[in-house]
Amino acid sequence: MKWTAADVPDQSGRVAIITGSNTGLGYETAAVLAAKGAHVVLAVRNLEKGKEAADRIKAVSPDATVTLQQLDLTSLENIHKAAEELRANHPRIDLLINNAGVMWTPKATTKDGFELQFGTNHLGHFALTGQLIENMLAVEGSRVVTISSLGHRIRAKIHFDDLQLERNYNRVAAYGQAKLANLMFTYELARRLEDKDAQTIAVAAHPGGSNTELTRNIPGIVRPPLELLSGLVAQSAAMGALPTLRAATDPSVRNGQYYGPDGFRETRGNPKLVESSAQSHDADIQRRLWAVSEELTDITYPV
Repeated sequence: MKWTAADVPDQSGRVAIITGSNTGLGYETAAVLAAKGAHVVLAVRNLEKGKEAADRIKAVSPDATVTLQQLDLTSLENIHKAAEELRANHPRIDLLINNAGVMWTPKATTKDGFELQFGTNHLGHFALTGQLIENMLAVEGSRVVTISSLGHRIRAKIHFDDLQLERNYNRVAAYGQAKLANLMFTYELARRLEDKDAQTIAVAAHPGGSNTELTRNIPGIVRPPLELLSGLVAQSAAMGALPTLRAATDPSVRNGQYYGPDGFRETRGNPKLVESSAQSHDADIQRRLWAVSEELTDITYPV
């Protein structure tokens, strides 16, 4: 049977923090969780756009509880400030959905000097999760859901000898590294949570090919054919959000699992349990990446 948003169980009493939730997949995820009764926190860089998103959700679900948190994943200082506010406002956190991201950007760095895609997609979420996890560990059914991509298979490896790709930048390889890192983070976190017998589990998801603003950085010369192809095969953001929603809410989900679309090559369709690349399961690389991430962000996990 196909899993849909109608299968999301009642979320009343649960607090869900979703990064990058003013548009695209994050917005669709937030809208469903809010409609199902969760207190949804839109963790967004631009509060004005966040307010517009909250208003859109409330227009459809008048009884929804939606609040805003300013969050800039390109700044460790800002992440620290946001995490402090979130911990104070939400002693109990049921869901942290690491959704925000950038894709195929020109060579650039975060405010802390990290390569923009690796710094935003992986290190930013690593730092945020590490500072919120204490408010989750004792919460029954709590989950950290991190969004990866089919891109974790494309020109993807963790470049430990040039992690910020300063010597040889390629936007596709940089995205592949970041999305592979998202999965390796999930699997290592899952193992650590299991060792601690925590109430929290770590799960990953990917949206397949979805129409979102992520593709805005496609180089001009290849944009027209790729946008044409995307229009033909890509699914809506609402469909693309279903793997995230299933990973976040399906009672049958287990620690360390990965969800994606059930259609052709996982590009579209309803969510199901899927497999990531063999490389993503390399425990030695996972542990090494974790150690480097702690060093770069100056964040140490309690697990």
